[in-house]
Amino acid sequence: MPKIATLSGSRVYLYADDHNPPHFHLIGADWECQIIIGSLRVRGQAPGAALREAREWASSNLCLLNEQWAKLDERA
Repeated sequence: MPKIATLSGSRVYLYADDHNPPHFHLIGADWECQIIIGSLRVRGQAPGAALREAREWASSNLCLLNEQWAKLDERA
């Protein structure tokens, strides 16, 4: 599970061969959620500030996220 980025109080991970749709895991000290790469829709719960920062980071790094997802998806 490669760590893709460290944000303020949270980390962004992608898991190899994870289920679709393409998403990343946003992990904080005592919470975790998934964010769909294409829509930035959230599955789970996280503090509002962490979600805002993660969505902003993701929207600026969509190419990186898509490339890493494809690299880790051995089913493709």
